[in-house]
Amino acid sequence: MEEELKCPVCGSLFREPIILPCSHNVCLPCARTIAVQTPESEQHLPSLLHPRGPCAAGGGGGDHADKLSLHSETDSGYGSYTPSLKSPNGVRVLPLVPAPPGAAAAAAPRGAGPASSSLTCPQCHRSASLDQRGLRGFQRNRLLEAIVQRYQQGRAAAAAKCQLCDRSPPEPAAVLCEQCEVLYCAACQLRCHPARGPFAKHRLAPPPGHPGAPGGGGDGGGGKGAGGGRKLPTCAEHDLENYSMYCVSCRSPVCYQCLEEGKHGKHDVKALGAMWKQHKAQLSQALNGVSDKAKEAKEFLVQLKNLLQQIQENGLDYEACLVAQCDALVDALTRQKAKLLTKVTKEREHKLKVVWDQINHCTLKLRQSTGLMEYCLEVIKENDPSGFLQISDALIKRVQVSQEQWVKGALEPKVSAEFDLTLDSEPLLQSIHQLDFIQMKFPVTVPPVPLLQLEKCCTRNNSVTLAWRMPPLSHNPVEGYILELDDGDGGQFREVYVGKETLCTIDGLHFNSTYNARVKAFNSSGVGPYSKTVILQTSDVAWFTFDPSSAHRDIVLSNDNQTATCNSYDDRVVLGTAAFSKGVHYWELHVDRYDNHPDPAFGIARINVVKDMMLGKDDKAWAMYVDNNRSWFMHCNSHTNRTEGGVSKGATVGVLLDLNKHNLTFYINGQQQGPPAFENVEGVFMPALSLNRNVQVTLHTGLEVPQCVKQPKLPNN
Repeated sequence: MEEELKCPVCGSLFREPIILPCSHNVCLPCARTIAVQTPESEQHLPSLLHPRGPCAAGGGGGDHADKLSLHSETDSGYGSYTPSLKSPNGVRVLPLVPAPPGAAAAAAPRGAGPASSSLTCPQCHRSASLDQRGLRGFQRNRLLEAIVQRYQQGRAAAAAKCQLCDRSPPEPAAVLCEQCEVLYCAACQLRCHPARGPFAKHRLAPPPGHPGAPGGGGDGGGGKGAGGGRKLPTCAEHDLENYSMYCVSCRSPVCYQCLEEGKHGKHDVKALGAMWKQHKAQLSQALNGVSDKAKEAKEFLVQLKNLLQQIQENGLDYEACLVAQCDALVDALTRQKAKLLTKVTKEREHKLKVVWDQINHCTLKLRQSTGLMEYCLEVIKENDPSGFLQISDALIKRVQVSQEQWVKGALEPKVSAEFDLTLDSEPLLQSIHQLDFIQMKFPVTVPPVPLLQLEKCCTRNNSVTLAWRMPPLSHNPVEGYILELDDGDGGQFREVYVGKETLCTIDGLHFNSTYNARVKAFNSSGVGPYSKTVILQTSDVAWFTFDPSSAHRDIVLSNDNQTATCNSYDDRVVLGTAAFSKGVHYWELHVDRYDNHPDPAFGIARINVVKDMMLGKDDKAWAMYVDNNRSWFMHCNSHTNRTEGGVSKGATVGVLLDLNKHNLTFYINGQQQGPPAFENVEGVFMPALSLNRNVQVTLHTGLEVPQCVKQPKLPNN
């Protein structure tokens, strides 16, 4: 806790601490040294910060005025003062620059306005401007001052030991002889300093820090609790008013007169006692979290210390095994044995260093957290609500930040106690000079042959998935893999994947095709050999559904994306999830609902077809649109081959895409509708449909290609 009670400027325990606007504390004497005057008003600073008057001159409270103001230019010794750049605590200090002789006297008659001066916080480096009150404008941290005094008394009492004891350690002192200036415990006082003879006139007093000693008291600052006689704190602006309310907006205690004058009239003001209890509860809750982390840290330190012992023992065991193995070999192993021992020692030293570094780091964090906890507990013991609320916000944030420093993984060892070193002592004599730990890096060569995991390789529709792994006991590093696939027709292999993953899925292949796949690994030394070739067969027929990701936003899909309808009276397009570039494919669409004689369109399209108009009106679609009486073929908004015979509720429309003959044919209720609709269709096509809200259609896939069909209807000319 002592670090919490030290001034960041002087490095000593706080003396008359004041609270800066940033919630940090600084000694009042140190504040005098770090106050900085702005250049444009430098000549007015001495007269501003050192008011001339009876109080400052020594009459009627002059000591108090002198404590709350800067030293005057006559007694500060600026003429021979050489400022130090850093305080004993390592914080940069900017001392007050003295005014030229006679500057204050010259400035006073002119009635110059108030000087501009500021104070920079030595911790967060925020600057705070001083008003006409100077340093008196900052509030005294009475709570911190009381805790410092109590800490000093406790430390003095603990340090008071008997000076004549022959015990080790000496007994605590019970009395102090003011004439002998010697501390005695009770036993030594009776033996060495009896109250008779020449010692009868000596005065025995309590030791320093004892409650009965001068200045002792032991009540946290020379007073009693808030209800036991301590003077209630008064408002800094209204000396006759006690603090009774708390301004949430300004985060400071206020009195009723502050509210009546209007400064805090529109602010959020609450009862002082209620806010005191609320902030105490928040601080206690935050302390519970830090306390839990501190307990975990203590247990973690025990674990680390046990880990040290295990590392030492395991290191010795490995050394003993290594010596036994090397001694069993011929004399040619002698020099190699020394090298291996050195590697084990380095490994052990590395592990020990890592653990010691982790112990030191964790110990430091634990000490900081413990000091903060002790300080917070002392703060909670205080019964001064206004003093508590002066520092509670900053203290709660500090405790929360302290809790957050125990991030996930901070309480886990960075190394294990085991040594991953294995020595193979069975090589032939000519291999002795190449003997080394298996863990150590071998000369980098190309990776070995990857092994295809056939149990994980599979096909689905026109997609294939392949998986592979490296063989066991392979020590050559692998930077990535290259997967190759042929064209499905016995052609040349081509690269389809390059990366670090060992699982890959390839989409968009041909249906009813046989593909050959192989994989190889590579690293900085080159590319390794190919694996064995695996043969993959895609599906004979296509199973697919409507694709919700590519459909127009007015399309509504249901029945596992197999049934489509529309929210608009205009025609909207939806595509299938399959893509065809080879083979013969057939699918059907069942008309579930047909109202008011709409004309839905069925066919194929490219992936980038326009989706807010009837299918076939652009050059990306080939379709047949049909009403209740007749049908037409349409591509690029060109209507051809009008054919009698339409659709109604319950009708079935079939689509036959033959990419071997490069044509497209349509069927209605099993009968071919007109001649083959389109010739010379080449490329990649997706099943497509356009409809409006008067039609509902269900898709049926995975069907065999129809072998026997009825005679087609002749188109009307």
